[in-house]
Amino acid sequence: MQNWIFELRSRSFIFLLILFLIILALVYFEITESFDQGVISFVSEHVGHPGLDIIMQSITESGDSFYMLGFGIITLIIKKTRRIGITLMILIVLSTLLTGYIKCGVDRDRPEFDYEGVIFPVEISRDTFALFCEGGVNASFPSGHAARSVVFGIVLAFVLSERFPRGCYLLFAYPILVSISRVYVLQHFPMDVFGGAVLGIMLTGVLAHRTKLYKFFDKSKT
Repeated sequence: MQNWIFELRSRSFIFLLILFLIILALVYFEITESFDQGVISFVSEHVGHPGLDIIMQSITESGDSFYMLGFGIITLIIKKTRRIGITLMILIVLSTLLTGYIKCGVDRDRPEFDYEGVIFPVEISRDTFALFCEGGVNASFPSGHAARSVVFGIVLAFVLSERFPRGCYLLFAYPILVSISRVYVLQHFPMDVFGGAVLGIMLTGVLAHRTKLYKFFDKSKT
């Protein structure tokens, strides 16, 4: 897991930045539009399974910034996990704002299909926030849920990696499921969640290094 935390000038950061810019360009110039529309059209025709609908909506709501900030506050209050809390709080806020402003620039419409699955008690949430930007809330690329879930997956996997060197990677299932759920509930196209995930990996690697998340292991040994 050490390779998932890196410096700003590292090869990992440069590679991820280039990859994100390529994805952004593909979306902005509508090169992947037919692929995205084809996938979302297929998904829209296959929703309506009661059990699966509830599961997918529950997963997608878990990626809302409100719940994640709540978890971050709890880890921030507990002295032993304070470094985790600081890292999570910074990353959740930054990823939410950054994806919001990127949405403003790209201004991609969300899928036009209406979700006709089982009604969930909580309204399916949008995923970002941007001041002074009218289109930021409703735009589609990149997915804030995908970015935040990646933040959670990497940070928690990293802090558990010493005790569970192999098992910690199971936490990566969470961002994968959140990303799939965003497409399932027709809130995002596949390229939206892919771009959000890459952005989340890039932000987590750099910010977790800046907050010195690796020092968590020093405290846990004392």
